[in-house]
Amino acid sequence: MIIKKIISRTEAANTSKLEANAGNALADSPLLNRIYQSRGVQSKAELQYDLSQLANYKLLSNIDAAVAALVEMINTHAKVIIVGDFDADGATSTALLMEALPAMGLKHLSYVVPNRFEYGYGLSEKIVREVSKDKPDWIITVDNGISNHAGVRVANELGIKVLITDHHLPAETLPEAAVIVNPNLRGDQFPSKALAGVGVAFYILIALRAELRAKDYFNRMNITEPNLAEWLDLVALGTVADVVPLDVNNRILVAQGLKRIRAGKCRPAIKLLLEVAKRTLSKVEASDLGFAVGPRLNAAGRLEDMSVGIECLLAKSEQQAQSMVFELDSLNQYRREIESHMVEDALKGLADQIGDLEQHRPNSVCLFRDDWHQGVVGLVASRIKEKLNRPVIAFAPEDELTVKGSGRSVPGVHMRDVLANVASKYPELLQKFGGHAMAAGLSIKKQQLSEFQKKFDEEVNHWLGKEIIDDSLITDGELDKSECSLQTAELLKQSGPWGQGFPEPIFHGEFEVVQQRILADKHLKLVVQNRHQDLIVDAIYFFAPEQCLSETLNHVELVYKLSVNEFRGNTSLQLIVVQLSAFK
Repeated sequence: MIIKKIISRTEAANTSKLEANAGNALADSPLLNRIYQSRGVQSKAELQYDLSQLANYKLLSNIDAAVAALVEMINTHAKVIIVGDFDADGATSTALLMEALPAMGLKHLSYVVPNRFEYGYGLSEKIVREVSKDKPDWIITVDNGISNHAGVRVANELGIKVLITDHHLPAETLPEAAVIVNPNLRGDQFPSKALAGVGVAFYILIALRAELRAKDYFNRMNITEPNLAEWLDLVALGTVADVVPLDVNNRILVAQGLKRIRAGKCRPAIKLLLEVAKRTLSKVEASDLGFAVGPRLNAAGRLEDMSVGIECLLAKSEQQAQSMVFELDSLNQYRREIESHMVEDALKGLADQIGDLEQHRPNSVCLFRDDWHQGVVGLVASRIKEKLNRPVIAFAPEDELTVKGSGRSVPGVHMRDVLANVASKYPELLQKFGGHAMAAGLSIKKQQLSEFQKKFDEEVNHWLGKEIIDDSLITDGELDKSECSLQTAELLKQSGPWGQGFPEPIFHGEFEVVQQRILADKHLKLVVQNRHQDLIVDAIYFFAPEQCLSETLNHVELVYKLSVNEFRGNTSLQLIVVQLSAFK
């Protein structure tokens, strides 16, 4: 068990009190004021999550050209096919356009999501040739396309125009698509580079509706102007599930989506997926979308075909969605089993290769087994990265000659740029790659795996220079008795959305263990008392390390989150343990 060094977050230089939102208790909480400022919040405007505060769509590069293309599709009754991606962001993006574009007058619209095992990722040559059999006039990509030069080239040769909507980082050269909308294009002035794919799609809809409204299209065609807020549940789900940073703009989208979900104004599928995960609709948080709904949706794309996930999201009634929700839940349970075995294999292989992982951690890790499932390697990379705090790439067979890898990184090492540097220095190594700072995918020849591992490690070391990867665990400090309360837990719960780049508050402190017991052979249930012996509180450590389960604990240091525990109609404070260190 690797215990990270605890460091408290540094407060911002501006310690003045942030003003509260209307009807919120923020101004009366010095603790929350400090938490916000430590996350870079400088003004009350950054905490006002009204849709009116969204960044202006006009700042997106090529947005006018995209709107002109969509208006042309509507006016010419063009045949349009959406090519989506096989993760939750891609599924929500596809479902969003499949519902919203017909509501704005597009008549002939369908979608395809490439099966990852047959077609691979994105707008590949193979999927373009398959799509071309339906003779579309246009292809619209969602959450992909920016790295698919060959696929776009084939589409152009076949006379199919391509509108790329994506958020992944572009290479030095761009595909020769008719239009590309991506906030990460060089020179783009849009302030939120962290938009998920579904966020980009939503912004295109905002721009399209504004143009149609300006041309009095809805009145002329006797069409009810759509309320785009109706699809914010999809936007929130895709944004959180894709683990993009929750900057101000994304927090607005997520907060508004959560507001609709809590009010029951969401897709039947989202309601049922929350129910099957035993979440209360009226109290849903961003983390529920990330840890309950997102994985169940992703399971379809990881193990089979994301079409069932998209069809589930498009279901108009709970009755229609029910069987697909059960299928997604079953797939997710199966995915967990596969993942558990693969992580066990990975840890055993690392121990055999390296020895004591706590004493000898390399700066990078590459993992491969012939029997691994390529749809689950990203999760394995994530689990090993969490354990070692090192960049990890896990590989599985793609075909007889090729392996497909999925990488997860840590702060300070930009995964996609590391891969780009390796590709630049050794062009023969990477067949294809793409992604973000914290996550990326790639394909290489199986026989070059060992060579890639060496070059990847060299590049990570070069990227770090003389620095070492930061093993600190940053908390929001210690809480006194008045702050460690049910009221504070309720306040923090209401003060999100918390997520990637805007982390949920965690605290640390020393406690005496009053009681301890093991739940389900893997969770540690504690009753702890603070150092001043004036507070006794329940705590739970989910999936506690074996060392914690087997020890008799007395004096401990906990890193924890405040949680509201509800049981039989009663609510109480509970600490969710993130890390436990026992004093001898």
